[in-house]
Amino acid sequence: QAYNKRHGRVGHLFQGRFKGILVQKDSHFLEVCRYVVLNPVRAKTVSYPRQYKWSSYGATVGIARAHDCLMPDEILNHFGQRKAVAQQKYREFIEDGIASSSIWDKLEAQSLLGDEGFAEALRHFVTEKQQIREIPKGQRFAGRPTLEKLFSQRSMGKQSRDQLITKAVGDYGYSQMELASFLDLHYSTISRILAITTGTAKVKT
Repeated sequence: QAYNKRHGRVGHLFQGRFKGILVQKDSHFLEVCRYVVLNPVRAKTVSYPRQYKWSSYGATVGIARAHDCLMPDEILNHFGQRKAVAQQKYREFIEDGIASSSIWDKLEAQSLLGDEGFAEALRHFVTEKQQIREIPKGQRFAGRPTLEKLFSQRSMGKQSRDQLITKAVGDYGYSQMELASFLDLHYSTISRILAITTGTAKVKT
């Protein structure tokens, strides 16, 4: 409120809360570090990360003084023991990422970055939290199988398919619309299948 009053503006100071990502190992941690300093480049605010005033990139590569709150050595230690060599390798690592895809393309359950099976290994930690609506659905159902994997046997019978549809909604939190689109069925068909398999007309959407 004080900031808004001082600068004659209204509304939230920040667009939303920070994004927390659980990473599996050091290589994934470095992917996140690279994503952060490349954000201004991908947003087309600057052409190179060193041009962004508020970035930690300059302090990490040694072209700017590190603010007291920064610990660039924590990152540089992953690239070598000699600081100059580590800074060069870090610079190359960042530059290599400019043309690469964003980490958002690699995330599972909206917040997990790791090797194949990482999300599944954590599934038991969130099983009891699947009904807590304050947690985004994508995170509540971390490690759930994809629809492609769940319905991998395309030649399955109608009864098996209907059982999998019920499982996909009840156990894995998929919506009826998601299933209808994936299976190329009408939404009402999915709804009817769920009503029959659960024995009730009131089904989870």
